[in-house]
Amino acid sequence: MQIFQKQLIGTIASKGEINIRKIKNIIVILLLICIAIIVAPTQFRKKIMKIIYPQKYENFVKVYAEKYQVNENLIFAIIKAESNFNVNAESSKGAKGLMQLMEETANDVAIKLEPPRKYENIGEELLKPEVNIELGTKYISILLEKYKKIEVALAAYNAGTGIVDSWIERKVIKADGTDIENVPYRETNQYIRKILRDYKIYQNLY
Repeated sequence: MQIFQKQLIGTIASKGEINIRKIKNIIVILLLICIAIIVAPTQFRKKIMKIIYPQKYENFVKVYAEKYQVNENLIFAIIKAESNFNVNAESSKGAKGLMQLMEETANDVAIKLEPPRKYENIGEELLKPEVNIELGTKYISILLEKYKKIEVALAAYNAGTGIVDSWIERKVIKADGTDIENVPYRETNQYIRKILRDYKIYQNLY
């Protein structure tokens, strides 16, 4: 029995060492990639960055960004943050597709299209790249028109217009977006920062 216990402990210990070794190897690889990006020639570095920040579904993004007067790089940044270009992405709250739209929101936006549209099964439609990108782009254009500032529009895209209106009314944040760091929801605060960062990266890359 004691021999078996020793063998079992030895096996667990060795597995633990293997896992630690794997983690260390992954960290080393990530560090080497970071170093390669930093020291690599500009053109090579740009190629790597374009792999990390792609322009997938470019044909749809360009068409609807122009149609609804939204900078296409902002749309790419939103898609990158929301789904990382996974057409089948679905959140625990029920947001779906590339730009992670809730079904209720998508239906409301579809009515505002020209001509107005009504989908029989919006859940399935949201998993189609073109439908999702058109509705998502239209939605962010509505928010930009309402709030005028990208920071505040992004806050509303993530947290909802009712909540953002409440923050502005209670002077938690300013309507001009100059104190967006005061957004009380940690997730929304980080979301805004991430998209603004990625937006600048996309602008520099393309």
